[in-house]
Amino acid sequence: MRVCVATTVHHPEDARIMHRQIRALLDAGHQVTYVAPFTYFNVTPPMGLDPVDVPYGGHFGRAAAGLRRGLRGADLLLVHDHALLRLLPHRRPPVVWDVREPVAPRRLARAERRYHVCSSSVVPEATVVSPNPPAPGDTRVVHLGRLSAERGLAELIRLAERLAPHGIRMELIGAAEPGVRPLLRDAQRVGLLDWYGHVPNRHALRMAEGALAGLSLAAETVTGVPTKVLDYMGRGLPVITTPQAAPLVEGVGCGIVVPLNVDAVVDAVLDLKEDPARRVAHGARGHAEARLRHHWPDQAPTFVARMEAWAGLTAPVRHRAVKTPLSRTA
Repeated sequence: MRVCVATTVHHPEDARIMHRQIRALLDAGHQVTYVAPFTYFNVTPPMGLDPVDVPYGGHFGRAAAGLRRGLRGADLLLVHDHALLRLLPHRRPPVVWDVREPVAPRRLARAERRYHVCSSSVVPEATVVSPNPPAPGDTRVVHLGRLSAERGLAELIRLAERLAPHGIRMELIGAAEPGVRPLLRDAQRVGLLDWYGHVPNRHALRMAEGALAGLSLAAETVTGVPTKVLDYMGRGLPVITTPQAAPLVEGVGCGIVVPLNVDAVVDAVLDLKEDPARRVAHGARGHAEARLRHHWPDQAPTFVARMEAWAGLTAPVRHRAVKTPLSRTA
């Protein structure tokens, strides 16, 4: 099976797209054409797949041309942007829309009449769980993922300022929206925090290990459990989160739920700093839950089988036992 995977708004090394979905398809012996904004993000396409470079965002004419090029010979199209659905050619293979954020019921119903919809109810959100992460420390807190105003960037900067006198360093690992980059650069210049920008997923997860806590401070407009929460759990970190992830975090007992309020987050961080046994217990419970229910290698066969079925394969291909190389070109 040849699968065309397409995005114009996500980083080409997005963990969900590159390190989970594409990786699973390649390991299953399928071919992948990847339509993504490689040049915009200064990313060298990895070996092991066929890249098609397109502009970032709203250059619809050039994006449509790239999409048509990527669809040549494809048995299935896996789309990660709703806007791309408007650019589909008349003659095309079956289309899968990968849905990350909540969608209005009416829009979702319309989409389901025309396309296959892949959501967390079809393939659950997951992470790559470390087999034996170190215990949580007490000198730094981490935030994984894209940084923006609605994802709590202003609160993170104020939090860094409040935690510094207590010997706790803020580490931000992820790309930032253009509008907030000056704030981040200024905060880093005066020594408030460390901002590493985009880091490939496997390295970012290792960097997070051993922190005091992982932070997920999304605004109320963001719904659903952010994947970063599962990432923290998979690395044995206590989670400090706003209420979006409350059912999971409180149900498992792997962290603290707080309002989007800097005072409340400071109190939660300092409580964990002063109570090593509590943060170790939070980390251990989260790690056990992630390994049991949210480990991507356990979910990958379900994802691949669903893609094969939607492509109309009469019988799944025999999956390879050896992983296909997915490394950078020279």
